[in-house]
Amino acid sequence: MEEVRTCNPTNDVVFKFVFGREERKRITLSFINDVLGRNDEDAFVDIQFRNTELTPDKLFDKLGRLDVFGILSDGTRVDIEMQVINHMNMEKRSLFYWAHMYLHFDALRIGAEYGTLKPAIAINIVRFCFLPQEDPHSRYVIFNPETGHQLSDDMELHFLEIPKYRKKTVAKMNRIERWLAYFADTLSEHEKEEMKMAAPAVSEAIQATGTFLMDEAAYQNYLARESAIWDYNTDVRENRRRAREEGHAEGLIEGRAEGRAEGRAEGRAEGRAEGRAEGRAEGRAEGRAKGLIEGEHHAALRIARMMLAAHKNVAEIEQLCSLSRDEILALQKNDSSM
Repeated sequence: MEEVRTCNPTNDVVFKFVFGREERKRITLSFINDVLGRNDEDAFVDIQFRNTELTPDKLFDKLGRLDVFGILSDGTRVDIEMQVINHMNMEKRSLFYWAHMYLHFDALRIGAEYGTLKPAIAINIVRFCFLPQEDPHSRYVIFNPETGHQLSDDMELHFLEIPKYRKKTVAKMNRIERWLAYFADTLSEHEKEEMKMAAPAVSEAIQATGTFLMDEAAYQNYLARESAIWDYNTDVRENRRRAREEGHAEGLIEGRAEGRAEGRAEGRAEGRAEGRAEGRAEGRAEGRAKGLIEGEHHAALRIARMMLAAHKNVAEIEQLCSLSRDEILALQKNDSSM
């Protein structure tokens, strides 16, 4: 059976093949003008590509950066990057590459005026969502948030978030959505035919993708890149899973330790509180009992004195008052001495 090859248009090797070749710069220019909303007189008409090719070993190992960089007809720098990996700090990464593009590639020669600096435009096509808005296309410039005044035209960053694209009929697509439909690979064969009339440049990109599939060396690079992306994403998912499991285990250990410590502290506090309460209760009970005993003893002594005054004998007093003989004789002695 003959092999049927397919490819993902968002693979950056495919993207570089379709959008980064001199013989297909009409596709690239149409894409740039559609993203920037330029028409007719203000549309860019030419681009000079600058080589940013990665070495083959990086395709396998580092998931390095593959982009299309060029200088447009008025000197504006433009960098188009297909971002396949959701790196941390995507915003800072984009600003870093924009700054590099703005300042390098003979942007400002020694002794030249700052006014000779040309605008720099970064277009980031991403295979993931990372911005808060629902619209798949976002544009950023430098402006005063209070007045809305734009400081300069030199800085412009665009983001196309492919997963946010919602499928439409070709007739209802705007200029950017036609490209998003191509990158999302959602076009049916009938819609691809419609695209020939609606957006010839998008149709040419589809045909160029077919050409890519017949290029053996390019297709092998594509497979290597897809494998590297798969391995990277698998490692990221595995590392996140392990981190969650380790965090969960550490949380359980810390939770148990904290629980035991808190339990012991609460137990000691409750014990002290209960001890104080029980101590007070026992003290009151003992005090009452002691008071009763002492009261009864004093009463017995008073009765014994009265009986002694009535010349009752010691044995009778001892039996009636529950006093010892010595206590009665001591009373008798004290009373006789007074």
